Amino acid sequence: MVLFSLGAPDNAAAVRPFLFSLFNDPAIITLPQPLRWLVATLIAGHRAPVARAIYDRLGGGSPLLANTQAQAAALGDVLGADHRVFIAMRYWHPLSPDVAVAVRAWGADEVVLLPLYPQFSSTSTGSSLAAWHKAAAFADLAVPHRAICCYPDEPGFIAAMVAEIERSLARWPKGEPYRLLFSAHGLPQKTVAAGDPYQWQVERTVAALRSALGVAARGGMICYQSRVGPLAWLEPSTDAEIRRAGKDRVGVIVVPVAFVSEHSETLVELDMEYRHLAESAGVPRYVRVATVGTASDFIAGLARLVRSAPRPGPAPSNDRRLCPREFGRCACASS
Repeated sequence: MVLFSLGAPDNAAAVRPFLFSLFNDPAIITLPQPLRWLVATLIAGHRAPVARAIYDRLGGGSPLLANTQAQAAALGDVLGADHRVFIAMRYWHPLSPDVAVAVRAWGADEVVLLPLYPQFSSTSTGSSLAAWHKAAAFADLAVPHRAICCYPDEPGFIAAMVAEIERSLARWPKGEPYRLLFSAHGLPQKTVAAGDPYQWQVERTVAALRSALGVAARGGMICYQSRVGPLAWLEPSTDAEIRRAGKDRVGVIVVPVAFVSEHSETLVELDMEYRHLAESAGVPRYVRVATVGTASDFIAGLARLVRSAPRPGPAPSNDRRLCPREFGRCACASS
């Protein structure tokens, strides 16, 4: 198994090359080379001081790799000794070229690609799949590959999230009103308009959560965080919904629905920056629900995905195409 994740800088010196790698990805910046290289260089240089300040609040680096390693170990324990779980980060080490070499050296007879992005986007899972197949070809890793496209409403994933939400609800003062904010990472509107199914899949995740939570989720809102740059992004934004809750004098419970482990966008953006915003906006109580991490339901769900991953074919899928045909950027668009 190869677990895909975004990656994150592990020290201050890694911040600028991490940002360059991110913005030099054609799935993120669609300009041709050498324009993309130039734009990525400029953005990385401009954003590096701000990003370093963010990671300084986490002790100088992101905990994402350590948290992903814990998930990999938990998944390996469930799958058994005849499986090995590798981690391939998209923008910082361990990168796909090195991991493909390691997988070949280990002697794998089959590879299952498993994104830690529950909802597919061409900018996340799509980019990771493309990078992996290029790296595997270069490493001459000529073994069958199976790929899991997405799992926005996989029962174990949903059960683990519901358990975390219910823990937060159990600690909420009885009778005090609240508003659930289902917060997902944002995406430029033009990417969705071009056929990316991410927003549709986020809505599918939240629909499953609402169904499981019942009346507890009444009035909950989907919103989007982590906007970067001048483009129009998916709306409403999480910060706008926090301000609206402050105006309405209602507490908020923020549920990260697109992240499966803790990193800068939960520990800094949600826990620090948005908490400060909530306080200044007059929100009477602010709670952030934990990510699923190594919750047994979530890990069991990943194991089910691995065991049921479709046999090698022309396109990755979960046995069938999940997204409506209108989404041309779905990983299964050719199926």
